[in-house]
Amino acid sequence: MLVVFDFDSTLMDGESIDIFAKRYRVESAVAYITREAMEGRLDFFESLVKRVALLENMPLSLVEESIKKDFNLMQGAVECVQELRKRGHIIVCFSGGFRIVTEYFKPILGLNATFSNILHYKDSKLTGKVGGDMMFADSKGNMLQNLQGVLGLDSKECVVVGDGANDLSMFAYADTKIAFCAKDILKKSATHCIDTKDLKEVLEIVC
Repeated sequence: MLVVFDFDSTLMDGESIDIFAKRYRVESAVAYITREAMEGRLDFFESLVKRVALLENMPLSLVEESIKKDFNLMQGAVECVQELRKRGHIIVCFSGGFRIVTEYFKPILGLNATFSNILHYKDSKLTGKVGGDMMFADSKGNMLQNLQGVLGLDSKECVVVGDGANDLSMFAYADTKIAFCAKDILKKSATHCIDTKDLKEVLEIVC
């Protein structure tokens, strides 16, 4: 089986860009845009570009310090991923957040791969620009289709776990769709809903 997790508010307890914004003291402006996007009221690409622009000139050293000090994995995340790996599954992360974060946590969680976005920087400061694999509302669905082609899997052999509107596109290509402490817009498309912040509950669904 291929098991795909969202990162922000799924594998990690919180939203990466909100945490960076708090460190950089632009928290309220970024948090408002994040809420609008996750509830499906704002286009994901537009919201991502607007939020990252607010981080312009943030020192890269502050970003790295924040990752080490401010980020907390979701309860049960490590145990869940490691047990799924023991059961022989391939575990990847699709994130509308940032590679600098997902790659830091990749070995800690034991993920096979991560797909996310890149925060551009110059002269050791963020430029306020962003690019990468997960820029659009349909990016996760497109990436899942690509991985299915590479690995020779179909929707019956895929599990997806997420919490927000930008996870809808990958829900369309998996038979097992788990909404984890999710927004209502995602719960409507799910086959399973977990409302407790403990990822070990995924183990009761995925054999």
